Amino acid sequence: MEHLVIIPARGGSKGVPNKNKKLLNGKPLIQYTIEAALQVFKAEEICVSTDDIEIFNLAIELGVKPPFLRPDNLATDTASSRDVLLHSLNYYEEKGYAPKQIILLQPTSPFRNANHIREAKNKYNANLEMVVSVFETKANPYFNLYQEDENGYLAKCKKSNFTRRQDCPKVFEFNGAIYVINPLSLKQNKISDFKRVVNYIMNEEDSHDIDTLFDWTVAKFMMENSKK
Repeated sequence: MEHLVIIPARGGSKGVPNKNKKLLNGKPLIQYTIEAALQVFKAEEICVSTDDIEIFNLAIELGVKPPFLRPDNLATDTASSRDVLLHSLNYYEEKGYAPKQIILLQPTSPFRNANHIREAKNKYNANLEMVVSVFETKANPYFNLYQEDENGYLAKCKKSNFTRRQDCPKVFEFNGAIYVINPLSLKQNKISDFKRVVNYIMNEEDSHDIDTLFDWTVAKFMMENSKK
């Protein structure tokens, strides 16, 4: 085994209460991610990191047995993703398994599928710190993103003379769906400090991430209409 797939799914959530186990189109939200992961990786390579016994048992029903219940100090709003990842990595390394790649799959991306995961994983090499999934955003700092200057007036985030958005440099937004991470880099630095990072581009629809009730409503609408 070369991979450690980590699916972080704590029980609490403010934006959408209990969202990881909430039913979306008849399935608990986390099920979409577990099913996609199982199409690419062996069950023993997948770690569902949760503090919630219902999610723990749900993962078992779906074919993935979590190795532990996440400690309470890593199940708060203030716990960082890096700390959660390091906790899982340390657990496996203490058991004698040192993965060459960490694949972070957040359960809030129900439209990310197995093919996306394979393609992102295949872009990774040991010289990189991370491959991260993104989508090309319409908001562009050269064109329609502004910030207040020292006088309180709005000014473009990046000075430019572009008159059409199409002529501006492309900018990308992390969509939260897939992170393929170098374990050594994770131990040494914060993810936000990584330098050797390449993107894996997804379309806007598949990039949809659920953080709020509005996001949930949009996801529900997308799924209901995809059937039609």
